[in-house]
Amino acid sequence: MWISFIFEIYITILGLVLGSFYNVVGLRVAEGQSIISPPSHCPSCGRRLTIRDLVPVFSYIFLRGRCRTCHAKISPIYPAIEAATGLLFLFSFIQAATIEEMLAGWLLSSLLMIVLVTDLSHMIIPDKILLFFFILFSVFRSAFPATPWWDPLAGAAAGFVLLALIALISGGGMGGGDVKLFAVMGLIIGIKLIVLGFFLSTFFGALLGGLGLLTGLVKRRQPVPFVPFITLGMLTAFFFGDQLIAAYLDLIF
Repeated sequence: MWISFIFEIYITILGLVLGSFYNVVGLRVAEGQSIISPPSHCPSCGRRLTIRDLVPVFSYIFLRGRCRTCHAKISPIYPAIEAATGLLFLFSFIQAATIEEMLAGWLLSSLLMIVLVTDLSHMIIPDKILLFFFILFSVFRSAFPATPWWDPLAGAAAGFVLLALIALISGGGMGGGDVKLFAVMGLIIGIKLIVLGFFLSTFFGALLGGLGLLTGLVKRRQPVPFVPFITLGMLTAFFFGDQLIAAYLDLIF
């Protein structure tokens, strides 16, 4: 029991630290900057951040969401991504039956957290990030072949075609980055879950977008980032897809 608990703490900390790094990657790649230099600094006053400024989640809480020097507000996106990544890494570890499932959960969560940052901050999904994860997912599938072997290829094709059709029908309502994102995700989760994830993403988008319109938080014709809905849909499909499909089949048959 204690060994398992220690592993859970370690994996949560790993997720928190990587979440902090994913913030840097998402913001800097979206702005065409290096992810290595310059070192982390306050975007308002330029002060280089120290270790006590960089403790995931806790630094934000202790600093009350403001820079230690100039007191400029720190975006809540930072601690949200850090906390979400830590929880997703922990949940992937707890629910996974195999090493393959755990690693797949970590990889999918990492991709989604990074593009969530880029979409929320700049409303883009950079090709550099998608290309990196395309290579990473391909290597993963070489090490852990799917059954049947063609499932990742079918998943990538289905993800691309579904989103490309939506983009074509909507006349640009769906961005090219979203299309490529679904194709890349299909490599790691296969055709069944990519299709389910697509429908769940559109469901969450319609539901939460509709609530935003009703409450006035979203204006008509206002551009809205779609990656938050993709994140909800794909993670729901990945972690609970088999149960949802089984429950649906029991309902109709």
